[in-house]
Order: sequence, then C-alpha cells, then structure tokens
Amino acid sequence: MPKITKEDALLYHSMGRPGKIEVVPTKPHSTQTDLSLAYSPGVAEPCLEIEKDPSKIYEYTAKGNLVAVISNGTAVLGLGDIGAGAGKPVMEGKGLLFKINADIDVFDIEVSTKDIDKFVETVKEIAITFGGINLEDIAAPECFEIERRLKEALDIPVMHDDQHGTAIISSAGLINALELAGKKIDEVKLVVNGAGASAMACTKLYISLGLKKENVIMCDSKGVLHTNRTDLNKYKMEFVTDAPVHTLAEAIKGADVFVGLSAKGVLSQDMIRTMADNPIVFAMANPDPEITYDEAIAAREDIIMATGRSDYPNQVNNVLGFPFIFRGALDVKARAINEEMKIAAVYALAGLAKKDVPEIVNAAYNKTNITYGREYIIPKPLDPRLITTVAPAVAKAAMDSGVARQPITDWDKYVDSLAQRMGLENNLVRAVMTKAKANPKKVVFAEATHFNVLKAAHTVHQEGLAIPILLGDEDEIREMITNFELSLEGVQIVDPRAKKYSDLVKKYAQLMFIKRERKGITYSEALDRLTNKNYFAAMMVESGDADAMISGYATKYASALTPALEVIGVHPKTNHVSGMYLMMTKKGPVFFADTTVNFEPTSEKLVSTALITANAVKMFNVDPVIAFLSYSNFGSSDNESPRKVKKAVEILHKEHPELLVDGEMQANFAFNAELRMKKFPFSILGNKRVNTVIFPSLNTGNVAYKMMQELGQAEAIGPVLMGLNKAVQIAQLESSVRELVNLTAIAVVDAQTRK
Repeated sequence: MPKITKEDALLYHSMGRPGKIEVVPTKPHSTQTDLSLAYSPGVAEPCLEIEKDPSKIYEYTAKGNLVAVISNGTAVLGLGDIGAGAGKPVMEGKGLLFKINADIDVFDIEVSTKDIDKFVETVKEIAITFGGINLEDIAAPECFEIERRLKEALDIPVMHDDQHGTAIISSAGLINALELAGKKIDEVKLVVNGAGASAMACTKLYISLGLKKENVIMCDSKGVLHTNRTDLNKYKMEFVTDAPVHTLAEAIKGADVFVGLSAKGVLSQDMIRTMADNPIVFAMANPDPEITYDEAIAAREDIIMATGRSDYPNQVNNVLGFPFIFRGALDVKARAINEEMKIAAVYALAGLAKKDVPEIVNAAYNKTNITYGREYIIPKPLDPRLITTVAPAVAKAAMDSGVARQPITDWDKYVDSLAQRMGLENNLVRAVMTKAKANPKKVVFAEATHFNVLKAAHTVHQEGLAIPILLGDEDEIREMITNFELSLEGVQIVDPRAKKYSDLVKKYAQLMFIKRERKGITYSEALDRLTNKNYFAAMMVESGDADAMISGYATKYASALTPALEVIGVHPKTNHVSGMYLMMTKKGPVFFADTTVNFEPTSEKLVSTALITANAVKMFNVDPVIAFLSYSNFGSSDNESPRKVKKAVEILHKEHPELLVDGEMQANFAFNAELRMKKFPFSILGNKRVNTVIFPSLNTGNVAYKMMQELGQAEAIGPVLMGLNKAVQIAQLESSVRELVNLTAIAVVDAQTRK
C-alpha cells in the first residue's frame, strides 16, 4: 500500500475548497424568474402539494437521491472513539464514494452524543429529509440497538455499513470459494475471530445463506465465546459454544473456513496447516490482515485466500456493496433494506465474478484474461458492471419482498439509465492508475529540482505507479528530499555534470550525432545540447535507459517538445504529432484534440490527428466515437475552416470506414444525440454518445478545454502528447502535483502499450 504522509493527507483535505464534497444547484438560477421559482413565491406551490400528499416529497425535492451518512465518532476506522467532529472527514469520504460510484448525493451528519436514546431521537427527527440512512463508525454493542430502533421507527432504508457491507461482500466470496473447494455451506465448520459488529453481521448472513449455527465457533480477544465464560454481553452470548475448545489454535483444527475481523498477526501458518483440505481463509483485518497473503499461500497450496487489501487477489472491499445497494433501494423508493435485499446483493456479486471480465477491467489490472477461480472469487472494484448488476438485483428484491413504493417496469430502460447516470466510464482514471501500478515503467523526470516535480516523483514511487529517475543536480535534489521529508529511498538520481556520468554523456552525444549528423549537428554541438535537461532525458528514453519521460513543468511547451522531436522523433506510421486532453465531465470523459501542437492544421493533418487520437483513446480502453467540430453543420457554410473539416471527414469515411466519425458539426449537435438525430438523421453517429472531438485549430481546442475547466468545472487530464516514437509527456507550465501524477500514469500505460 502507498505510504501516506501526514502532510499529504492534511494538504489533500485543506487545499482549495476545504473538505471533499460540496452542494451544487441542479436547476437554472441565472435570472430573476429562476430565483422566483426556486424560492419565493414559486416554492410555495410544491410545498402545498407535499402538504396535501406527503409522497410528493419525492417528486418535488432531492429526497429520493439523498442519503445521510451519520456517525457519533465512537468507532472511526482504526482510530477508535475520537468524537463526532474528528470523524467528519471519514463521513465526507463516504459521501464521495457514494457519489463517484453510484451518483448518490450525501449529507454527512455528525451527532455529538454517546447516548443511544438521544442519538436515535436525533436521527428520527431529521430522517424526513433523506431517502436513506447509512450509519457509520458507531461502536458495538450500541450500534446494534441503534440500527434496530431506527429500522423499526423509519420507513426509509437504514443500514449500518460497518456491519452489513463486509457481510455482503464476504458472503459473495464465500459462496464462490465453497463452490471452488467442492464444499457445501450447510456442512462446513467455520471459525470467526473477532466478535464485533462486522463479525456478528457476517456470521448472521452466512447463517441466512445456509450455514448451520452449531458449526460456528466465534472468538474474541480473550478466546472462544464459551458457555463457561461470565464476561459476555447478550450479543456475544448468541454465539457461545460448549465445544471443548478455548483458544483460536484449538478451534481452528479441522475447520473449513476462517473469517478474521480482528487484528494483525493473530493467525499463524501452523494454525492454517491444521485446517481441513482446501481451506478458505478470509483475513479481513485492516490495514494489516490476521495473516499476510504471502504467508498464507506459502503455508497451504490448496488454500483460497481473501483479504481487505487491494494489492492482493480477492479484496473484500465494502465499496463493492453499499453504493449499489442504496442505489437500488432508492430507485424503488424502498421502505427498508431487508434480508432479502442483502442476499440479492450477495448473489449478484457472486454471479458477476463468474462472468467474462470486460477488457477495461483486464487492462486496468494488466491481465490478459481474468477468470473465475481461486484468485478471482469477488468482482474487482473497478468493474463498471457493478452498478448495472447489483442495483437492479436489490431493486427487484425490494419489489418481491413488498418494501418498494415505486416498482420498476422496464428493466432494460432502468439498466441503461444506470449506465448513463455514471457517464458510462466513470472509473476511467482509476483504471489507468491501476493498469500503471500493475507493470510500472522507468520514467525520467527532466526537471526534478522543482518541488512539484519531485513531489510527483515521490507520489508515483509511493503508489507504485512508476519507477522514477530524477534528473538534475544531485546535491540540490537530495537537500530537497531531506528538507521536505520525501520518501525517495533507492530512487536513481542522474546528474549529467557529475564525473561518474561523463562516459554516459559521451555515449549519448555520439548517439545524437549519428542520429542528427545530416541535419546540421556536430559531435561537439551534441555534447553541448546534452547540458539541456530535456535533450538528456530524451536520450535516456531513446537509448532505453528509461521507458518514458516527463517534462514541461518549468519549460515552455514548444521548448520541451523540440528535443523530443529531434531525438526520439515522430512515429513513422503517423508522421504527425498532436496533443489531447482528457476532460472529466459530469457526463463522463471526453477527449479533446488538438489542444497543444498544431496551429492551423490542413485537412490531411486533421485526418492524422483523428487517427492518432483514436489510438490514444483506445489506450484508455474506450471505443472512440468522434465528432469534428466547427461553427458549421454539414456544409451549412462554405468558408475555409468548415471546408477543410468537411474534407478531413470525407477522407476518413473513404479510407477508414471502420472509424465511427462524422462532421463538420456544432458542439451542441455533437453532444446532444437526440438533437443530432432529429436535425441530421443521416449522420453515421446515430444515437451514439460522442466521447472524442477534433477541433479545427489549436486556438479553438485550447480555448474550449480551458473554458470547460473554469466554467464547466471539468477536470483536465493532460496534455497527452501523441504521435512520437516513444512515450513522452509534456506538462503545462506550473502543473500541480496531481496533474503531473496523472500524466505520469498515462506515460507508463503508453510505455506498456508500446512494449
């Protein structure tokens, strides 16, 4: 797992707008009429409608897509009882996960009381605001009573995710693990280590799935929950045994399944060796499991192992569950999240793991073909099918069990709406990061003496995105590493002025001279150019000492691009270089090209831009749907700019009919498929969502992406440099650390693709 420093964490939460979530308007508000409708006097009308019919609150307010994440801060992550206020960053984080995974809006509510009565009463009084309530980080045993009372009192979904989230995800894994091990759930012996909220919820759900209660032995920090113990509360008493065992080591002998929700290192290899054939071990303590994955598989070749960690197979991650469970519950206006809905989520997840994995998931984890088996019993968190698999299953279970207020009648339409809601590829950036981590490449940072660049190198090193090489004055870089407490141990620092690199400089100069000898360069001039960090970095990539390079932070774009063009050169198949931005919009990702290189491209250059952009888009595991933009629509103007765009499209239609591209067209017709089909039904784009746009000039592309950043609040990732012979990415001047990290991940994936 990447090392997160205190400074990193505090900066992340404080930079820009403090916190992680915000409230944004969803209706027009620019005119006096808009404001009169939004507030007085227009707001009175929906108020009166709701007064007459309380169910209309779902029609006229945001209640139906609003979840409260509520905590009193008594059991916050691994931090314990730190108080309601101190737990607020976690609740905001949970809100962020709801939004990015299932498009559910969240208010986080921190209730500053440990009194059960006061807490329950507070939540009851505010519950009218919400379509559902996610209880979070509340200590056991109080959490059991709080959830029970609220479920009885309220007619909206209530779920304590610390209990049921882990239970649902691990149950899905258990079903598949038992199938692979050739065992039946009603016959296996199960040992649970940990007797808190999660452990009890897991065990109860396993029993609902068919596990026999008499086959369960539960342990806490003092040993087996035994009938002869006098220190057990009423919740633990539910799982006592009279078997002649008192320690975990005794209990686990001959067990088929171990489920750990306890502490690091409590399970040994010797204990695993005493388990039954084909043992199933779910060591889910976080951040460090009861036994490490490597230790467990070294102890038994026949083991099926899962942990809570993302860096090993079979991660039990609650994010696979709660966003999609609440999504399904909200979409049918459910009165509760009941046992039937939880079990439906279990089987939906278990079934998804058995289906062919989409290419975007394979690519994200750098696998050729992830398939159902001992190392894949639970879907991956980046799987875009989660929302369209789990949410419908939960919604249907709510309908079948009688808790749905608004049934779904057209399931195909519903599933399509879920995909559209998430912009189809909402996991794109995370997928690129995951793919980079799976096979990191050597990336030389040409301007490593600048703090943001050095911090970006620190980040990619810590997260395993790349193997950084730092270029610059070694003493200066080491001083910065020390002063800013960066973790870059073992990272190579290359100082071309140092004596130990003199032979390397001469080698590079000779290679450059050979490459440029008929283009007006001498050997001495090549030596001189290598004093320029961008030429030196480009030579490292060209010679194979690095797989990719990052530059541009402190150098004008054109000045950083020239060395790459001279040393590495343009790919012979394209003979063209272009720049692209990935714009992360609320409607999903859109690729913009060209935004950085070609000022007034000819029709032929526009064709080349489209072709290399299409290839780059595919690198992100997205099928390009391309629109050529203009102020003209399909010949409505015969001026020079639309003419060259029209010619480019004609060439592409003739020479590359496999490419889904059309134009020239205005931006509103590009992005509004319904409007486009109505006005221009002949367009070969049909009702496809455009995800890639080609601009007629650098001016239009550059203006458009910057306006999207500032006015459309889109995140711009890039610029992505396309068309060179090897992986080179050039950042904009004064890029942020985040921008440099994103660009590095793209450079790594680019290098992987070329390999």
